[in-house]
Amino acid sequence: MDVSRDAQQAAGTGPATGRLRSLAVIVIFDVAAPLALYYALVHSAGLSTVTALLLSGVFPAAVVAIDAIRHHRLDVVGALVLAGIVVGTILGLISHSARLVLVEGSVGTGVFGVACLGSLWTRQPLMYGLALEFAGPNTAQGREMTGLWQYEGFRRVFRVITAVWGVGFLLEAAVRVVIVYSTSTGTAFVSSQVTPFLWLAALSAWTVAYGRWQKRKGERLAAASETAQAAQAAQAAQAANVHPEPTET
Repeated sequence: MDVSRDAQQAAGTGPATGRLRSLAVIVIFDVAAPLALYYALVHSAGLSTVTALLLSGVFPAAVVAIDAIRHHRLDVVGALVLAGIVVGTILGLISHSARLVLVEGSVGTGVFGVACLGSLWTRQPLMYGLALEFAGPNTAQGREMTGLWQYEGFRRVFRVITAVWGVGFLLEAAVRVVIVYSTSTGTAFVSSQVTPFLWLAALSAWTVAYGRWQKRKGERLAAASETAQAAQAAQAAQAANVHPEPTET
């Protein structure tokens, strides 16, 4: 889960340490612990696949709950994770189908993708709202983002980012469903634990690269505009210094 800057400062750690800690929490509680518990319950305890899958969701749910308690709020990602776990539990208890339990991971992913695309018709796209929440509206970066929102180019960048994330998450949901119904339960479970983070890493890397490209593009346009204005000013000054010669009578 994400660690806020305030929490990092209170703990006496910097941003790099906070990111490493967040990554460690994800690897341990969202990937390694569920996988280890699943295989232990199936192969050592002899529980059914459905029961093992349901119990393996305890770790991600606990992380979301602890994070919500610490920060006194439940963010969008946490809400989607909990929604997926609840849906998977209900499907598993009703159908006793391991594949339906595994499909639950696509529910939150699909909902987030639809929410991203739907927000393109609202005043502010979803990814801008999430980025502003992550930066903190009252921080220097947050105030800068709020000020830049008045420019059409800045708004267009976040609309493109939101559209790409929306399509990307819908594709991920479809891929996960295909994997669930075309591979073994064990393989599908491993994929369901790892694929979301690989997909998220790819989308995040693209977002950073796209943002940097747009920033460089904006700097080039600004420099070109300043050069053009300087040239116009020089031409105007030169024209003002040229005086016509007096005509002889």
